[in-house]
Amino acid sequence: MRLPKERHDGGIGVKNIEVVCEMHQHLDDLRQGFAPGTNRRNARRRGGTDGASQCSEGPPMKPELPVRRAILERRTYEAPAEGRSGKMRLDFNENTAGCSPAVRHALAKLTAKQLAMYPEYQAATRRLARHFRVRPEELMLANGGDDALRVFFDTFVDADSSILISEPTFPMYRYYGEIYGAHIFALRYGPEMEFPLEGVLAALRKKPRVLFIANPNNPTGTQLRQKEVWKILQAATHTAVVLDEAYSDFSGVTVVPWIWKYPQLFVARTFSKTAGLAALRLGAVIACKESLALLRRAMPPFPVNVAALVAAQAAVDDRATMQRYVRSVKRLRAWLTVELKKLGVKAYPSTGNFLLANFGPEGPALFRTLEKQGILLRERSREIAPGFVRITIGTPTEMHRLLKIIRKEWKPPA
Repeated sequence: MRLPKERHDGGIGVKNIEVVCEMHQHLDDLRQGFAPGTNRRNARRRGGTDGASQCSEGPPMKPELPVRRAILERRTYEAPAEGRSGKMRLDFNENTAGCSPAVRHALAKLTAKQLAMYPEYQAATRRLARHFRVRPEELMLANGGDDALRVFFDTFVDADSSILISEPTFPMYRYYGEIYGAHIFALRYGPEMEFPLEGVLAALRKKPRVLFIANPNNPTGTQLRQKEVWKILQAATHTAVVLDEAYSDFSGVTVVPWIWKYPQLFVARTFSKTAGLAALRLGAVIACKESLALLRRAMPPFPVNVAALVAAQAAVDDRATMQRYVRSVKRLRAWLTVELKKLGVKAYPSTGNFLLANFGPEGPALFRTLEKQGILLRERSREIAPGFVRITIGTPTEMHRLLKIIRKEWKPPA
């Protein structure tokens, strides 16, 4: 299939989109016995591939696919680079220590009949609701944190309506906004990565459909104080407020108990970080029963696979493993902050399982050197400024190896 090309009609200034599909012709050739690359006209003159008379055909099909303009006007989402296995993965904020051994044992017990059956959710939802200290009807499971965010667009966002975000932040907010044809009002974090509270409060007067806030924010590590969240909720009388708490285990702060007071509040959570289940894709939305019922209307009947359900229950049952990981992250995060500052590298305060650091104009060269040695970081030069990078807090061994190589390769500006 060729990429869409623009076609101009006359002088009326209207731009149409023509999508020409060659796949249908290829399949038709195979059905008739033409080998790929065969000259169809010559084949017909010879009586076809088997010598039999062939019916004359018209010109090749040129269907015009009705692609939405929002899709044509955006780039294809670039998935994370593959080939990361076996490397030091300090780029996607994964739990590099891995999940609890209890998770692997639980998955090994899955039977062939269980895998052949559509999943059931009530028992798992009850157990995970207890983990979050909410009622089952206040918890909705989704196919990863990304899918948990998508349902807000399905529920609240029409084409040409608006959403509100503050950048730099988790890119999926903008990604979904573009796909759904929304107007994206984007504020900016300050020079010290402070949240633009006054700008958000002012923008809420325009009644955007949804406000997305990552708290703690990725990649800045910024944590909103509860007083600031309270001010936002007081102002958001006509806006769904989504607090993305993917990293809240590392900050120790959550607004989940506030769902009983604020029906416009939705809390998004994930099992990809502390629980170490990124490969199984399990996310959640927590809200009051009445508000969550609206989101359920936009959900498919079987959004989560049985392996994810089994793994999540095993993970939360082994709370000690998750708590041990969180304590390790907090200790290493503080240590790495101090060590980077000794090297003249600015590291911003963080309450996530990562640090945002500024290595300056020479930073990109260092990041390439680290990558050649199998150490992957998440460069943020394009989103913030040259030399910015987000570093996942890994295991003690990984952190010490990273610092050792930085000390060897890093040449701070004179």
